[in-house]
Amino acid sequence: MYPILKDYHLPLTDQTLPTLILDLKERGLLDSTLIVWMGEFGRTPKINDNISRDHWPQCYTALLAGGGARRGFVYGTSDKQAAYPDKDPVVLDDLTATVFALMGLDPQTEVRDKLNRPLPISAGKIVTGVMA
Repeated sequence: MYPILKDYHLPLTDQTLPTLILDLKERGLLDSTLIVWMGEFGRTPKINDNISRDHWPQCYTALLAGGGARRGFVYGTSDKQAAYPDKDPVVLDDLTATVFALMGLDPQTEVRDKLNRPLPISAGKIVTGVMA
């Protein structure tokens, strides 16, 4: 279907991601290490004129492993075309809040921008359903 996926991306991911997770588990470090595997965008559910898929911010996948994340389950679903979230959607602010919480940081912790204005490190809500 997509030669770059079949020949490069998928084999590379299939070899490296499980190896990292297994290595951390065998060393006793998985519970204290949070792995976040995701891209900056999802991909359009339809193939474009270049026999590829464009950026699609409406629906994408993120994998959380170790570091207090629940194991062996899927949170949320997409519609039949994988175009839009269907059940339990998670917006980016909620994902960042959850990642910060798993790292032991309160998502409401304030930082200051260049103009010294206070901002929370995340404006989202923690998705407790992905936490162990």
